[in-house]
Amino acid sequence: MTRILLLGESWFVHSIHQKGFDSFTTSEFTLGGAEFTAALREAGHEVTHLPCHEITDALPTTAEELRSIADVVVLSDVGANTFQLPQATFSRSETTVDLIEVLRRFAELGGGLMMAGGYMTFSGIDAKARWGRTALAEVLPVGVLDRDDRVELPSGAAPATVAAHPVTAGLEGEWPALLGLNEVTVREGSIELARCAGHPLLVVGTYGEGRTAAFTSDIAPHWAPPGFVQWPGYATLFDQLTRWLAKEVAA
Repeated sequence: MTRILLLGESWFVHSIHQKGFDSFTTSEFTLGGAEFTAALREAGHEVTHLPCHEITDALPTTAEELRSIADVVVLSDVGANTFQLPQATFSRSETTVDLIEVLRRFAELGGGLMMAGGYMTFSGIDAKARWGRTALAEVLPVGVLDRDDRVELPSGAAPATVAAHPVTAGLEGEWPALLGLNEVTVREGSIELARCAGHPLLVVGTYGEGRTAAFTSDIAPHWAPPGFVQWPGYATLFDQLTRWLAKEVAA
């Protein structure tokens, strides 16, 4: 059983309803990634989900402690500022542990690390995710662009496997369509396993003693529509990727 720590995949929405002269507001919280966690739990993995607003208080502050609770860390749709600007630093100008350095060291010591795509990963919308300007840039198997890196595909584009690998075993050929992804470059020494609309979709590599992966589209809606998350290959893909990251299978 692989222990997976999913970081991110949550959001608050504060809406203004304007009705003529009058207006009122409503708020809601959404915990995303349900399809991802369900697929991995069904495959026998243990999944812990830390939503965005809990990361700075709940994420371990040393790589050793992080390794004691997780074999694989997955970052999904959460920007670098969440890790580097806790209230102690942002509001009170106090020094704090750089949680991104903790993630880097986690991978260096042998942990598996994956970044999934979204509006707040890689570079992200308006380049606000800014992961390419952090210590994790050297860990990822892909290069992060220094601009808004979204590739919107509203008509849909079908990914396809481009290399044989334990992660993509049994997933040859075209996959169900996706609606977007983050544009990245493949780092030297990494292996591109799948492409979508001419862009890298799934890339794996190593860092120190650990293994790393980048899946540049969403693991859940909206870029991953129902046809993708309900595809039997969805569970197979992320089960095999998780096991590879955790070194349950050979490279």
